[in-house]
Amino acid sequence: MDHSSLPYTNTAYLCHPFMTALSKNTVFQVELSNRQIIKMAAPISFAILIPQINFVTNNIFLGHFNKQALAVAGITGVYYLIFSAIGYGLNNGLQALIARRAGENRPEEIGKLFSQAVFIGLSIALLGIVITYTITPRLFGYFINDAERLQQAISFCRIRIWGLPFLFVYQMRNALLVGTNQSRYLVGGAVAEAVTNIVLDYLLIFGKAGFPAMGLNGAAVASIIAEIVGLLVVYLVIWQKGISSNLHLFQNFRWDGYNSRLIFSMSAPLIFQHGISIISWEYFFLLIDGHGEIALGVSNTMRNILGMAGVVTWAFGSTTNAMVSNILGQGKQEQVNPLINKILRLSFGSALMIAILINLFPGFLFSVYGQSGEFVEQAVPVVRVLSIAIILMSFSVVYLNAVTGSGNSRVSLMIEIFAIIFYCIYIYLTLDKFFLSITYGWMSEWLYWTCLFLPSFLYIRSGKWKGKVI
Repeated sequence: MDHSSLPYTNTAYLCHPFMTALSKNTVFQVELSNRQIIKMAAPISFAILIPQINFVTNNIFLGHFNKQALAVAGITGVYYLIFSAIGYGLNNGLQALIARRAGENRPEEIGKLFSQAVFIGLSIALLGIVITYTITPRLFGYFINDAERLQQAISFCRIRIWGLPFLFVYQMRNALLVGTNQSRYLVGGAVAEAVTNIVLDYLLIFGKAGFPAMGLNGAAVASIIAEIVGLLVVYLVIWQKGISSNLHLFQNFRWDGYNSRLIFSMSAPLIFQHGISIISWEYFFLLIDGHGEIALGVSNTMRNILGMAGVVTWAFGSTTNAMVSNILGQGKQEQVNPLINKILRLSFGSALMIAILINLFPGFLFSVYGQSGEFVEQAVPVVRVLSIAIILMSFSVVYLNAVTGSGNSRVSLMIEIFAIIFYCIYIYLTLDKFFLSITYGWMSEWLYWTCLFLPSFLYIRSGKWKGKVI
């Protein structure tokens, strides 16, 4: 995009007396240091950890409830993740735009972007609800052969999907706080959500304290209420800290065609990118369903472990997105590669420690889920495979988010499509055509993360992203 096509440019907006004064305030701008990286990444890690704790808590309770509920949770959990990933794509695009405006010291534009993202997010959530009630039951029917498992999966999804509007608006706050270098305020809402989810999981799944025993559906209801509580708490914090007034959040709460198109242009490739990524994972789980209930339960547990292990890596990825965009907004292109290298060292170091830990104590991990015997026999080899995937992920996530932070979301989409094609071919051959064990199926993670890393690395090193304006 050329400067002449934008309503504002760096020189134009600084000519305004108000913006000239504001430009002296660097509160929203980031610095190139390990301290700055950790200061931003630590609260993000915590905020990402909470949904993973919710997933794990659901599955631990369901594992103790019965094996069938744990198996069904693998399919339904990934299904909801598809929509969560769509929101995450919108969040990443918005975050890159907000971070760029923060780097440019244009806080009044941040409020406009935020309002339009909320409108877009709620529209997508409505579409997701309609799809879940109309198309999803037929789709599940093609893959799930057991009638009881099929009915449980449909019933769960039709309840769980009502949390989507709250989840999307909740995700917008991530983009706002991380993009403006205020990630420390993520913690309050995350804690409230986790506590609510754990308590309600116990009460509603098992029917304690006078509540009905709802089993799998109880986990769905608990998650929805937890998302609502987290949403209310985080927006209360934003209001109390004066962030809403400083960033003009609700002064422009009306439709804005220009900013909506800007967000959609930036986020649409990311929405599609994250959507197809999780859809391919749903395909993986539907293929695993053909290997039996134990294989499905093992894979669901592996999903939980990968999610927990990836918390720090994804936090560094989100930090890369925000900091790269912020630094580019400051006009410091030469600092991008040194920044990526700093983040990469931290990401790899943390991933290596996590990989070592889960290999030292795999038996303990499965005992938490109430599983033993054949379950553990199938699961331990998959843990070994997963350990290597976690290390590969630590590189890929940082570089892919650097591409996004540079403003080139279409490039990151093409990279994702490239990886997904090879991933889907591999899992079809191993899990369906040749019907190999799930250990070989999980080696698809090696292929996926390698296919993401190589083109992302080459693109950043090429310097073709320099001069991109968003």
